[in-house]
Amino acid sequence: MRAWLKTTIALGVTALCSFGLAAPGHAEQRIAYKSAKAGTSYYQMGVELANAIKTGSQGGTILTVEESQGSVQNVMEAAVRQGDYVFTSPPGLVESAMEGKGPFKNRPKESFANIRALFPIPSLTMHFVMRGDQQVDRFSDMAGKTILLGKGSFGATEGEKYIKLFGLEDKIKIASAELGNAADALKNGQIDGFVTAGSFPAPNLVEASASMPVSLVSLTDAQIEQTGRQKQIIPAGTYAGVDKDVATTFLPVEAFTTTAMDEQTAYLLTKTFWQQKAGLGERAPWWKAVTPEMLLKTTVKLHPGAVRYYQEAGLRIPAEMR
Repeated sequence: MRAWLKTTIALGVTALCSFGLAAPGHAEQRIAYKSAKAGTSYYQMGVELANAIKTGSQGGTILTVEESQGSVQNVMEAAVRQGDYVFTSPPGLVESAMEGKGPFKNRPKESFANIRALFPIPSLTMHFVMRGDQQVDRFSDMAGKTILLGKGSFGATEGEKYIKLFGLEDKIKIASAELGNAADALKNGQIDGFVTAGSFPAPNLVEASASMPVSLVSLTDAQIEQTGRQKQIIPAGTYAGVDKDVATTFLPVEAFTTTAMDEQTAYLLTKTFWQQKAGLGERAPWWKAVTPEMLLKTTVKLHPGAVRYYQEAGLRIPAEMR
């Protein structure tokens, strides 16, 4: 992607900021927004987004944030939900549903054919966190350390994959504990490090870095290529004491809907999101990492209403995404 992409999205937002999702005096519109488990960063993002959409539409549109057990449930419900339904998921999971693979292999793939993308949200970024006194700079330096992975999350699964991929399967001791206790366990010396995936700044890492020295393991370009994931740079200064850029991987996450949503609603919802993104970033730093480039890192088609907005904003949308 070129520098003009950021410029054109900014110009488009400026040019199109004359109205929101609904004008004052019009009937209030409610849209279901399927998020994540209550108490997680992604549920918090859903609340932040709902507030931004309400502000941007002058109270005309309300996102009703619903708790979810995860992205698989969100995608599953897209096949049966009626009316305006917005949900979050990694694009790859939506692609699996459309192809009838993975957790959707016993479901008719036609049920998911009408899913369409709207806009990106903060990605799942891998963090390999170590105590600052461990002098761990490279992945191979984790040999002989006790690492907490947690259970059942994307970060745990991905972390385990990397440990095997880079030949450390029999060289690392995996701690048996919940990821929610990671900061305390690190501080108390029960573990040498932990693995977590989430938007950055990650709350549990902010907590840990505020109370003790920590470091982040940086991956080489060759290692990132081995993972099959996309490269993400966590800028220096994101966390206390981490004074250099850290190279890692990320899994994109997007807001999706279905073709049951009409074009005008999808258009205005997408437009209002980009209008409000700067304010979202001022209130919660993880929104700052969301860029237009993320939009084109998927093969899932955009909703026609979203296509309309991006074209007016000056973005070149590939034919396969229309």
